[in-house]
Amino acid sequence: MAEAELHSIATWTEIGLAALTFVSLFFVTAPYGRHGRKGWGPEISQRLGWVLMELPACVLWLGIYFAGTHAFELAPLALMALWQLHYVNRTFVFPFRIKAEGKTTPVSIVATAIVFNTLNAYVNARWVSEFGSYPISWLYDARFVIGAVLFVAGFAINQHADQVLMNLRKPGETGYKIPHGGLYRFISCPNYFGEILEWTGWAIATWSLAGLAFTLYTIANLAPRALKHHEWYREKFPNYPTERKALLPFVI
Repeated sequence: MAEAELHSIATWTEIGLAALTFVSLFFVTAPYGRHGRKGWGPEISQRLGWVLMELPACVLWLGIYFAGTHAFELAPLALMALWQLHYVNRTFVFPFRIKAEGKTTPVSIVATAIVFNTLNAYVNARWVSEFGSYPISWLYDARFVIGAVLFVAGFAINQHADQVLMNLRKPGETGYKIPHGGLYRFISCPNYFGEILEWTGWAIATWSLAGLAFTLYTIANLAPRALKHHEWYREKFPNYPTERKALLPFVI
């Protein structure tokens, strides 16, 4: 089997996983974060879990990328920089900023994320540096420009939303509070909205089925969870702002 065919199979597999994930998450809420619960097997520290989960998307992605024929061309390098902007932060910065002392994550969730991120690293890194075609003119193509702007905007939204959540509790405080400020005025999960915007930008910037596959998976993974978060907030806080939507301002 030619590798191009293998890559196509891997890409369509990711799209299939997106459909399966979207349906299943309406019936089973992934047991981590505020939805954490026992009964999912052995657990490890939440901080270590985050690093292990995201490591393939950062480090393995780079290894696959630099094995490609076009790895040192300017446009693929620009795409690589966008990807790594997100995943260096998610792997090596974010886990050490969150208040994770004493919190755990099921090993089963970590293992599932590692498998997906390995698949996704291959699908996207191999496309960008080997199977895709990105001449230097791609850097001023409208698709790249629009996609990059959306990606950076989504990253900024995600960062701000995470910062708001991290600042909710003073040192020594526990429990949850209602977040305010920024897009929290309109939606319960601007961090998820920002991440979806990032990978929508990625799909446009790469103009590829590989990029679209990850965007679809991101939506499939985060949209049902955003709805669960929104429901959780409304149940836990009787004074929760009624005008807030879950994921898309003024829509849902």
